[in-house]
Amino acid sequence: MLNERGEQDAPKMAQRLIDRDIVIDGFYSSPAQRAFATATFFAAAYQLKPSSVQVIPSLYLADPGAIFQSIRQFSDREKTVAIFAHNPGLTDFVNQLTDVKIDHLPTCGIFAVAADIRHWTDFEDSTRYFFFFDHPKEGGVLL
Repeated sequence: MLNERGEQDAPKMAQRLIDRDIVIDGFYSSPAQRAFATATFFAAAYQLKPSSVQVIPSLYLADPGAIFQSIRQFSDREKTVAIFAHNPGLTDFVNQLTDVKIDHLPTCGIFAVAADIRHWTDFEDSTRYFFFFDHPKEGGVLL
């Protein structure tokens, strides 16, 4: 599953979201063991069972187009979601979201955006706003 660093970083990063008062309604993961294990650490921090993490097979090694396509499947009852997927596609995806660009989304890194939408099917064509970027090393980077 996760190595020692991952088992330390996942709960730490989940706690940073909780400390920011961010409520996550939906957890979506690639079927890969490490992505799913990371997602379950985040879900546990929100006092949810591993079964609350929804696996989307198309997130495995997905490019940005496949990630946008996956987002169309999200429930409109969920207002804030977390996606657990893989590089390089995930870094490419976050670099398409706003004018804020990063060189690399590290393992367990968080790139948060907001979008004024009512339906997840509208996310790809919406105006999105950069919220923050954080990662586990050296206290992270908060913009």
